[in-house]
Amino acid sequence: MTFRGWPSEALEFYEGLSADNSKTYWTAHQEFYERSVRGPMRELLDELEPEFGPGKIFRPYRDVRFSKDKSPYKTHLGAWLDFGGYVQLSAEGLAAGSGMYQMSPEQLDRYRRAVAKDLTGKELARIIAEGKVDVVGHGSLKTAPRGYPKDHPRVDLLRHKGLTTWKEWEPAAWLGTAAAKKRVVDFFRAGRPLRDWLGANVGQEAG
Repeated sequence: MTFRGWPSEALEFYEGLSADNSKTYWTAHQEFYERSVRGPMRELLDELEPEFGPGKIFRPYRDVRFSKDKSPYKTHLGAWLDFGGYVQLSAEGLAAGSGMYQMSPEQLDRYRRAVAKDLTGKELARIIAEGKVDVVGHGSLKTAPRGYPKDHPRVDLLRHKGLTTWKEWEPAAWLGTAAAKKRVVDFFRAGRPLRDWLGANVGQEAG
């Protein structure tokens, strides 16, 4: 099937789920979810795969084992592309992101070493300064990490424990058309320099 966007009812589905996060609501709307919410996401991932790799749609069920909030269902649909990033649909519209939200200790060590070095550190600073996409730091320390000078020229980057790009689009008519795909593609392409830098200098977890 060809991706043609999501119908406005898909966003209304999540508005309803936010108001009534129950098995009764989910069961009554599950067929619609499969056809008009999950279905278009699957079509989108299939079309993006040649450039951004295989895609995976996340389960709609929340992990409530360690949460005080026992609502059983996620109020958004999330998906991941191996060489692209994250795509999300919710009542608030469409969103996409890429990068590394939370690095492992080994990844964080490699990241800090790369930031501290002139060659790779300046390259990352240049990528961010060019401003093709907004870059967000996560889990940031209040000061320089242990072993790094507080006056390091890239101390702001050294403080981060995660680094991602993120973009949100409010609901509009284009969301119900193939133009939604173009927005995601343009975003992933603009964020590719950061993703490539992280891949080359931080890499995946061992094992």
